[in-house]
Amino acid sequence: MTKTISPATTARNERMRLAAENGAIALAEVRARDIAVRKNMERLRALRLEKEANESSAEETPAKKKRAAKKIVGVPA
Repeated sequence: MTKTISPATTARNERMRLAAENGAIALAEVRARDIAVRKNMERLRALRLEKEANESSAEETPAKKKRAAKKIVGVPA
């Protein structure tokens, strides 16, 4: 005795198969986007650290002292 599959069961199985395929594709897209975001974050972090290192080394070097302007006594400002 062979078991016959109803058209409703066949349609349901097809919908489930398509949903599984679409889900796998969507998951792959999300993973690829996450990888791209992490790469960008890593790039930006490296740029920020480089900038901070340059700024801190610039602060360590003594800046030239500006000479104070001479004040003229008795003349209102």
